[in-house]
Amino acid sequence: MATARDLNGDDNKVVAVIGDGAMTCGLAYEALNNAGDTDRDFIVILNDNDMSIAPNVGAMNKYLTGIITNPFYNRLRNEVKDILQKTPTRVGRLMESAAGRIEESVKHMFVPGMLFEEMGFRYVGPVDGHDLDEVVETLDNVKQMKGPVLVHVITQKGKGYALAEENPWKWHASSPWDKITGLVPKKAAGLPRYQAVFGKGLTELGAEDERIVTITAAMPDGTSTGLFGDAFPDRYFDVGIAEGHAITFAAGMATEGIRPVAAIYSTFLQRAYDSILHDVALQDLPVVFCMDRAGIAGEDGPTHHGIFDIAYMLSVPGMTVTAPKDGAEMLALLRAGVRHEAGPWSLRYPRDTVPEAVGAVSEIPEVEYASWEMMRHGTGVAVLAVGTMVLPAVEAARRLQQEGIDATVVNCRFMKPFDEKMLREVVRAHDALLTVEEGTIVNGFGSFIAREVEALELEGLRGGKSLRMDAMGVPDRFVMHGPRKVLLQEIGLDVDGIAAHIRKLAGDVRAPVASRESA
Repeated sequence: MATARDLNGDDNKVVAVIGDGAMTCGLAYEALNNAGDTDRDFIVILNDNDMSIAPNVGAMNKYLTGIITNPFYNRLRNEVKDILQKTPTRVGRLMESAAGRIEESVKHMFVPGMLFEEMGFRYVGPVDGHDLDEVVETLDNVKQMKGPVLVHVITQKGKGYALAEENPWKWHASSPWDKITGLVPKKAAGLPRYQAVFGKGLTELGAEDERIVTITAAMPDGTSTGLFGDAFPDRYFDVGIAEGHAITFAAGMATEGIRPVAAIYSTFLQRAYDSILHDVALQDLPVVFCMDRAGIAGEDGPTHHGIFDIAYMLSVPGMTVTAPKDGAEMLALLRAGVRHEAGPWSLRYPRDTVPEAVGAVSEIPEVEYASWEMMRHGTGVAVLAVGTMVLPAVEAARRLQQEGIDATVVNCRFMKPFDEKMLREVVRAHDALLTVEEGTIVNGFGSFIAREVEALELEGLRGGKSLRMDAMGVPDRFVMHGPRKVLLQEIGLDVDGIAAHIRKLAGDVRAPVASRESA
């Protein structure tokens, strides 16, 4: 924006406000490196509260903490400025010139913001972000300065609400609560979320296999990988908001026989796509990608909906792409993934409660590699359902049976490689296929499997009879905020929506038969 301003010949100020959590992200350094190498007027305000969602990690966090605890240089510079302002003008200018040269030498010894100064920014701070007068005075002064400037502002997460001040991690995002007591209304005891089941199961697998390590990107609580970290701190790595590094880091360990499990939100793993391709897949390394919040993430909205991972993982050569129908199958696929020797493995699961209770990993049956599961035998229409759409598809088929529509439902838990034998059986025995996935309709599983079905038709598997195909998924647009259940209903990925689609397909394949009989 500052560059565009200069190209347009305008004179407005441009201010970028970033959190200290962003200072674990490579993109922030790329931008600072680029901006600091220019003479453009550009202000960066670093809001430092020592938190992103979880407490910050890494060397930069230690560096910023050091700045906060060592304000010597800034106090010294302010005192020198006060002295010069009280000195006669001509003498003051000479002293100011000399002081400027001395400052360049002294600050190499004392300045806490030296890193930013070396990157080309004038460092100002640290400033108490809760002292409004100090903030306003600082910004008034800074906007008169030329060139890139970084203002380091210290704040406290949750400031003004005692409960949030005491536990900023818990209160980063809370369900409704009593503002006086801080108590959250108790909910009836129910089934756990997929995340909790995943964390517990991963920890159990870690006890069985010492090669397993876990990596997360600043989301120990959101992914429940903190449970693994508590049990095996030496095999647990939170790399901060640095998904690309997380995957390349995992690749490096995999080259040495370690089994890395990278648990990252589906939408945030998009930042690491280059690392997935070039550092993992190209080397055919056994890294397990566990994609949390896959599909519709609910109230967090379009920045958090994980709707693209099926499409982007299917395009990666050698990638095993899986999605479970429930919590037990999730752990079975996770166990299969950490044991898989031939290349990378991906596993997606939603931000939702599991449909039924899940026992220990050791009690869960093995899942055969590249196998599908026949959930319901029928005729006419076959539904190839993926992950969270399997059980709704089964329920839709059950309801439609009362209308005389007897649909088949297949659990396509392995999207790639798929169950070739079962696909051939389904294509041969049905007149219509419907794919259902909680992912983007564009280039998703439906598109992927349609190509395979077309090849079977060309092979003559159906003896020249045509096969009707259709696909359901997240529409080609950004889905806005809302409760997960409501959003799925709005885009037709619920029992009623699936039933309506099956009903239409069944009617379409019956129509030609009826017309022939009447003729």
